[in-house]
Amino acid sequence: MVIKVFLASSSGSTAIKKKQQDVVAFLEALKVEYAELDIACNEQNRMWMRENVPEEKKPANGIPLPPQIFNEESYCGDYDTFFDAKEDNAVFTFLGLPPPPGSKEAQEEEDEEHEEEEGESQEVYAWIISVPAWHGVNHCGDWEFSA
Repeated sequence: MVIKVFLASSSGSTAIKKKQQDVVAFLEALKVEYAELDIACNEQNRMWMRENVPEEKKPANGIPLPPQIFNEESYCGDYDTFFDAKEDNAVFTFLGLPPPPGSKEAQEEEDEEHEEEEGESQEVYAWIISVPAWHGVNHCGDWEFSA
């Protein structure tokens, strides 16, 4: 899976440039494979990005600004959602990628799985203790049990 980051190489906005640099630098630091797709020099990239950002994620004017992030054809989000994922240590989840072993995000997933398994074990235990206990054979040769 390749992460696609839609950027504008000739943006006049320093805020957009900083956001783009932040996304790219963070992906590089995490060693995430990604492709930069320039919307300033390539009309096809610009049209594809605009068409594939979900309507509910577009600004009031309907034109999404870079950076916009996709996992192949699947929309991940814009800079603000990327930043939130970064703050929550959930960038791999945001990108739709499995977290690398040993990462904080992988550890959190393991902890959640362990809690789920523990909850299932407790349910089984509760069921077992609610099943009638067998006491043995009574004087008539029938099995006796109690609740």
